[in-house]
Amino acid sequence: MNFSAVFIRRPIATSLLMLGVLFLGIMGYAQLPIAGVPQVDIPTISIDASLPGASAETMASSVTAPLERALAVLPGVTSLTSTSSLGSTSIAVQFDLSRSVDSAALDVQTAINAASGDLPKNLPHPPTFEKANPADALLMTIAVYSDVIPLGKVDDYVENYLAPELTRIQGVGVVDYHGQQKPAVRVRINPDGQCAQGHAQR
Repeated sequence: MNFSAVFIRRPIATSLLMLGVLFLGIMGYAQLPIAGVPQVDIPTISIDASLPGASAETMASSVTAPLERALAVLPGVTSLTSTSSLGSTSIAVQFDLSRSVDSAALDVQTAINAASGDLPKNLPHPPTFEKANPADALLMTIAVYSDVIPLGKVDDYVENYLAPELTRIQGVGVVDYHGQQKPAVRVRINPDGQCAQGHAQR
């Protein structure tokens, strides 16, 4: 007996069966747990250091390089990315997924302590680090400017008033701000003691 003959002789029943299969398919598709990008928390530590007035080349050679050498030997490091700019440097260290971010943070602190002897003695404060997740998206960007107030005072307002208030908001993880302009004086002294010259940088 031909299998398709049963459906040919009963067109109404065949149509209802197809509609039922289509309905079940639509219902099943709507219930599928589909995730285009799986949510994975990559153990990542962000290290920041600052030396007001130092050029990007100085930051890269005297601050970033010693920290990178100490961080590169840590177990489970899969990626090491650094950015050096005027007066500041930022290093992002990613660890293997098998590493706990808490234990990775302890290793990073140990590496910073080991590199402290090679860092410039005039750093205003030791390098700081924080746990970060590269999968987290930036939620808000705020631009602050003024046509009448100098950029230095705008920077003071953002650093001393706006940023602390934002960090007090529940659920805020990191508040990062860029574009600071701080005056700094760098003095170059002649080893023979005959003359000294200095200049201010902004």
